[in-house]
Amino acid sequence: MTRISRRLFACLAASLMAGALPSLASADTLRLLTWGGYAPEDVVADFEKETGITVEVTLSNNEEMIAKLRATGGGGFDLAQPSQDRITGAQAEFGIYKPLDLSRIDASLFIPSMLEATKKNTTLNGEVYGVPHVWGTSGLVVNKAKAPDVKDYLDLCDPKYKGRVSYRLKRPTLIAFAFAMGEDPFAAYGDPDAYQAILDKVEQKLIECKPNVKTYWSGGDEILNLLRSGEVWAAMAWDTGGWKLNAENPDITFVAPKSGALGWIDTFALPKRGRNDDAAYKWINFVMRPEIAARITAAAGNFTASKGGDANVDPALKARFNESFPPEAIDNIRWYPPVPAGLEAMEGAVLDRVKAAE
Repeated sequence: MTRISRRLFACLAASLMAGALPSLASADTLRLLTWGGYAPEDVVADFEKETGITVEVTLSNNEEMIAKLRATGGGGFDLAQPSQDRITGAQAEFGIYKPLDLSRIDASLFIPSMLEATKKNTTLNGEVYGVPHVWGTSGLVVNKAKAPDVKDYLDLCDPKYKGRVSYRLKRPTLIAFAFAMGEDPFAAYGDPDAYQAILDKVEQKLIECKPNVKTYWSGGDEILNLLRSGEVWAAMAWDTGGWKLNAENPDITFVAPKSGALGWIDTFALPKRGRNDDAAYKWINFVMRPEIAARITAAAGNFTASKGGDANVDPALKARFNESFPPEAIDNIRWYPPVPAGLEAMEGAVLDRVKAAE
């Protein structure tokens, strides 16, 4: 082949390659494993328009996220959103995530205290595996016209509310009742014997409280309908559920318990075998912009860790939040720390016994 023909061939090849680039870019995909409301269609559309990256959204929850990533060794997704207390334990046991490159995340977009707390709670062997996105709490949703004295979890056991109470038979109920009984279950996480002693006390209290329980709810729609109908007057549930009902009935609202609402933070974490870290970091920085964060709050009902992200939130929602959470109630939130291996099995045994008790 002559120099001229080689040069012509090279030019043709370069031209073909250049023509292929747009199709390669349009095929760029972010596979997102997240919760309902965290990736609204309009937000996804704006991200795709700005970046040329296609977003594939798979809705899930903590247990399913861990199961999916465990089954694939951390493959199948480029970005996941587990709660902060479900990262280091799963990583230590299954190795399903990879450390974050914090230099690729715009820290100025985050509420500083929440960013630092989440980094601390998702650090394993000196590496950070999560940064915060959406946060919220569980506490009490109360019909104040029917149950005006319910201010803390133990009030759900007051005999005058017999048959009018509901909560889930899940670990948050164990944690909540422990705090209301003057214990600190989080401080006992590192001592299985001390933790079991706390669980034993909570187990006895929950068994004593059974006559008050209308039903142990399992789904969000179920507990909202029970409160709407008046079958249940007070329940342990999420803040967003209480605010939703408050918009329908001013007598019902979310109450931050005296012993502290239980706070959760859903994060951004990179699956170990994700193929598109670049798209994942772009998505994180995009959705943490205050104007985008406000749209996610509107869709999910929960606030985000975006600095200034509440500025454009619906005023009615902000008013409900402020009523439920005066500054002292915010300071009293009990943020879930990482769950050590083995604790959930202990809790499961307690919950089974409570359910079976007459």
